[in-house]
Amino acid sequence: MLSSDNNRRLTEVGRATAMGQLLRRYWMPIAAVAELDDHPTKAVRLLSEDLLLYKDKSGRYGLIDRYCPHRGTDLAFAIPEECGIRCVYHGWVFNENGRCITQPFEELANPNGRFKDHIRTTAYPVRANAGLLWAYLGPESPPLVPDWRNFHKKGYRHICFVQLPCNWLQVMENAFDQVHNEWMHDKWSFYLRDGKIPEDRWRISKILHREFDFGWTAEIEYLDSSEIFPDRVILWPNYSCFGMAFEWVVPVDDENTLVVYQHCTRFYADAPFRQARIPYWDGVIHSPDGKSLLTRPPRNQDFAIWCSQGRVADRRRERLGLSDAGVLMFRQKLMQQAKLVEDGGEPIAIVRDPKKYFLMLPESVPSGPRRDGLPGALLTPADIRTVGYVSGFPEYIAKELEQISEQRGEKGRLARVLKEAGWKVGGENFDRRRHYAALQRCGLDYGEAE
Repeated sequence: MLSSDNNRRLTEVGRATAMGQLLRRYWMPIAAVAELDDHPTKAVRLLSEDLLLYKDKSGRYGLIDRYCPHRGTDLAFAIPEECGIRCVYHGWVFNENGRCITQPFEELANPNGRFKDHIRTTAYPVRANAGLLWAYLGPESPPLVPDWRNFHKKGYRHICFVQLPCNWLQVMENAFDQVHNEWMHDKWSFYLRDGKIPEDRWRISKILHREFDFGWTAEIEYLDSSEIFPDRVILWPNYSCFGMAFEWVVPVDDENTLVVYQHCTRFYADAPFRQARIPYWDGVIHSPDGKSLLTRPPRNQDFAIWCSQGRVADRRRERLGLSDAGVLMFRQKLMQQAKLVEDGGEPIAIVRDPKKYFLMLPESVPSGPRRDGLPGALLTPADIRTVGYVSGFPEYIAKELEQISEQRGEKGRLARVLKEAGWKVGGENFDRRRHYAALQRCGLDYGEAE
């Protein structure tokens, strides 16, 4: 159970709030690089602020207040210039620093007035990395943009954006909830398909969250197994990686969240794979008639359940158990770090040394005894080329991946790798050491073959 005051403290993200101040110390992904190549302006809402993201004709990115300070018109209609963006109402131009650099009529009517020197609008820095555009809404001296070595693995990447009508904390807490995999993504999947819950084939008996400098590894142990399996890596404060995907939980405002996925499909032929453009797409959460939330494929199950908690979950009604130890740990860390920021300190995982960011993150092995091939498994051969099973996966990306695989002669090899690694329907002969060793032989850096 959480008090109303503490629930607000953890969920509200406006500039004057504790969590808003904490989250503004970190870079947030807000768009794909390719989006601004396709269209140079994009209206965005981030941490309860309405902003305009743009790319000018010289290739500079800007993120400024969405509404012109002259008469409050929407800059989503603005025209990119060589330096900055021009409001179509009266032609005022603003650069990436928020300075007004041109006022056509004012300069003609009063050449010496220099009225433009007195006009500024809100502006935030933007950086491009890993196919994404990142925004920083915090105080001066921003830290480095995330640049994990995992971002630089060679492979085919695509980016998915999902807009959810719920608070960011509901989404992020899910990363610390490993038990839901057993019930929602397995048993419920079978129920949705067959109308009945199957007998237990695997059960989680232990959950462990190991903390390191930048977050936690979430590990699980199965009943009748002495092995611990890494489920995912959770990175402070709002993203995680599992399998070959990164997931960012970006607070839009108190009641809406943008979830950003980047998925990388590795290729292992001798010739290095080069990708000129990282495509992007929008995930679908509603049925075609818009009346209900989709509950298949598996990632949409998460979306439906998060949204079912309400726009902002009422945590006063909770009765938490042993499975929620990670959720409690995360809330306590958020409270602690928010208080640190309020007291003038710098929170954890602020990176200013590029050598620290360019470390290889621990990686998850989303598999386990008798899980492989089940509808709720986190990774199966049939789904290896998609991102978290989000509805709306574009057919053109699937076809492009298959085309590339066939051209490089890797389709048969991938199937062989999966077979050698122990990915079989039913998984009765699963052997962890063989699993790791086979993956390593084919260049998949999932962990150590002990």
